[in-house]
Amino acid sequence: MPHRTSRRTLLTATAATAVAAAAGMATAPGALASPGAAHSSHTSAATTRRLKRLISRMSLEEKVGQLFVMRVYGHSATDPDQADIDANLAEIGVRTAAEMIAKYHVGGIIYFAWAHNTRDPHQIAELSNGIQRAGLAGPTPLPLLISTDQEHGIVCRVGEPATLMPGAMALGAGGSRSDARRAGRIAGAELAAIGIRQNYAPDADVNVNPANPVIGVRSFGSDPQSVAGLVAAQVKGYQSAGIAATAKHFPGHGDTSTDSHTGLPVIGHTREQWAELDAPPFRAAVAAGIDSIMTAHIVVPALDPSEDPATLSAPILTGILREELGYDGVVVTDSLGMQGVRTKYGDERVPVLAVRAGVDQLLNPPSLDVSWNALLAAVKSGEITEARLDESILRILRLKAKLGLFDRPYVTARGVDRTVGTHAHLAAADRIAERTTTLLADEGRLLPLSRRSHRNLLVVGADPASPSGTTGPPTTTLAEAFTELGFTATALSTGTAPSRAAIDAAVAAAAGKDAVVVGTYNVSATSSQRTLVSALAATGIPVITLAIRNPYDIAQLAGTGHAAHLAAYSWTDVELRAAARVIAGRVRPEGKLPVPVQRADDPSKVLYPVGYGLTY
Repeated sequence: MPHRTSRRTLLTATAATAVAAAAGMATAPGALASPGAAHSSHTSAATTRRLKRLISRMSLEEKVGQLFVMRVYGHSATDPDQADIDANLAEIGVRTAAEMIAKYHVGGIIYFAWAHNTRDPHQIAELSNGIQRAGLAGPTPLPLLISTDQEHGIVCRVGEPATLMPGAMALGAGGSRSDARRAGRIAGAELAAIGIRQNYAPDADVNVNPANPVIGVRSFGSDPQSVAGLVAAQVKGYQSAGIAATAKHFPGHGDTSTDSHTGLPVIGHTREQWAELDAPPFRAAVAAGIDSIMTAHIVVPALDPSEDPATLSAPILTGILREELGYDGVVVTDSLGMQGVRTKYGDERVPVLAVRAGVDQLLNPPSLDVSWNALLAAVKSGEITEARLDESILRILRLKAKLGLFDRPYVTARGVDRTVGTHAHLAAADRIAERTTTLLADEGRLLPLSRRSHRNLLVVGADPASPSGTTGPPTTTLAEAFTELGFTATALSTGTAPSRAAIDAAVAAAAGKDAVVVGTYNVSATSSQRTLVSALAATGIPVITLAIRNPYDIAQLAGTGHAAHLAAYSWTDVELRAAARVIAGRVRPEGKLPVPVQRADDPSKVLYPVGYGLTY
């Protein structure tokens, strides 16, 4: 049977040739490099010259647009649902992603689950291709850099059937750089297969503040050197798969009690403390060849006495990141819609000040029209020179060239099927997760649970919304996992703040059970989760508590009479199933605390130190 070339293949080849020609890069038919191969070599001097010629042909409006990375609603670049069209009109003044690209010439788009960009892998791949077609249809054909926050653990935009890996603090508990690198390589390959080529991960913050409301388990831990090693490993893993990794949030968001989404945190570290605590992971990321670094909307007076947010600080972004750390890759802001960057200056000044400070990519402004026109006006007035604009555009285009986007902007359905959520990837995620579960207490040597003596289980506890939008709820996931392991398990959701009625219902449901597993979620001194655990323990039935987010819960549960306590660091299925296998003795607990757990009654004293973890 003669070989027939599909229309899709012809379209892809034609568009790829067009964009390569626009950049002055000839591509021989059939000679398109794989993403990984395209990524493996640094941009050559010849490619830089071609990119500079390409920039010289761009209009000022196209240049301004290249700096913006914007959200857009809808599962399709050209034919989204009506509700998404309405949302786009209300927030952006366009109907579709394609219209936004045509009007504003944006250089990138960020995907969110809540924007309905990430229904399933094949839909995401089609959306990515539609976005690239729109970019290549412009006056200067340019591919877009499509990004998302796929940290894994509690921050995931692409859910099942993609492979969900343990999050950063879980990997910190595992302590294996090879596991961290492998997790990054697998996750990166799956993102690349669906057209996402810039991932806002790994988190390089050193979480030294247990009360941190925004980082917590998104960090690998509290030890700067351990975090640095795992950050470097993840960077190499992601980038070996052909995507750009992004270390965040520079200069370090690990010691704050304010959430920069809702306020402007102030970090009181001295210059010396910053160098010792916060800087090592970012230095390691730069040494590992990191492609992009994200700024933090935080004030660090020791680094910039003006008390501007780091995102808008030339002393921090140019003086420290560029000059002191020697970083010449892409600098991307954290979302410009966050309150932390909007408290001191108006939305029309923020993008201008960010570019003046040394930023290349302006992420997700609240109003694209306001920010885009403000930057355009700043260049026209001479406040920002066109040469300064060209510096950022060259960094962005170099990254696109390094990722192979000029040669191969599209993805294929076959690539999705061969890569996303494969049996091998899912099995690897399970094995990595098993090495992260941490056993902190086992009074009376209850664990591992025996099916002969403790077959009949009740699973209760918090059921927070799934991090990925496709897994859970945690009590159900745990009960199903125990059932698959040969136990008889019943699930009962009691919530993050169980009422007296919910506690009474749990105690009643525990009657006749051999053991109770309680999923706890960020237990505070006043949390009724403590009352729940005490009431269940008072029945005399063995109680096993599993912290499904922050590992600090055990400090608040001391004296409640529970028999055993473990930490899972997240409530995605992969981490919960691994914890069930550990509790059931299918695998031994290997995780070690990557952060200290302080005593609840005296936080100056450590209850469980870094590196603590039991096994059997």
